[in-house]
Amino acid sequence: PAINKYAMAVFHIPHFARKDITVPKVLISPSIDPLSEKNRELLQEEITDIVEGFGIDRKRPLIVQISRFDRFKDPIGVITAFRQVRRHFDCQLALAGGSATDDPEGPAVQAEIEEVAAGDPDIFVLFQPTDLQVNALQRAADIILQKSTREGFGLTVTEAMWKGKPVIGGAAGGIPAQIIHGETGFLVNSPEGAAYRIRYLLSHPHIGVAMGGKGREHVRYNFLITRHVRDYLLLMLHVMSNESEKPIFVSGPAEKRIRRNN
Repeated sequence: PAINKYAMAVFHIPHFARKDITVPKVLISPSIDPLSEKNRELLQEEITDIVEGFGIDRKRPLIVQISRFDRFKDPIGVITAFRQVRRHFDCQLALAGGSATDDPEGPAVQAEIEEVAAGDPDIFVLFQPTDLQVNALQRAADIILQKSTREGFGLTVTEAMWKGKPVIGGAAGGIPAQIIHGETGFLVNSPEGAAYRIRYLLSHPHIGVAMGGKGREHVRYNFLITRHVRDYLLLMLHVMSNESEKPIFVSGPAEKRIRRNN
């Protein structure tokens, strides 16, 4: 491949690195800006005003998925899981997203979601929310889903963990590189699996709180822009040190561990 003419190749997920790429490979994960509108801290009054403006009841558990209205994000599977959970818990679901401009199926998927959710007072389908609204929804949520069946990196998972929430994600793409299964959330492969994990967390809210705290610390050490800058500086130093023929892996979130200060 043409990439072999360069000094190095940078990837954000290990399994994206093809075997026929012979130049040294570097892993640098994406990151979020904690001061952006989508991720900055919000007052409880701000959160309540925004969420109640959608008609959501803050006194009942809220499950949220923020993603494009795309079949690979499995929004219908999310609704299926939610309805299984609602047989046991009085809860609500918010699906917030929109259609990508390069996705011709987007409007059809949105119409399908609206049809499946039609008449259900506990399901809120929110189209094209602002970054501030996304922030408030994630902070108001008890559990956040990213039940993708195919995914790139899926940075919405990191955004959710930064809000201190337990995250249930599909075992696809870069999601397993972000969620530490059983510590910061759960990885699932089906609506039934998602429903099981949601019920578990709603039955054990203290575990959800603990997972959310671990997830936020996991993001703090592995997925903020400060780590991203460090990785690029290390990469530049490595290239300029005449050691660029040696393979290196700069970033370490795929190690599936939470770094702690000793």
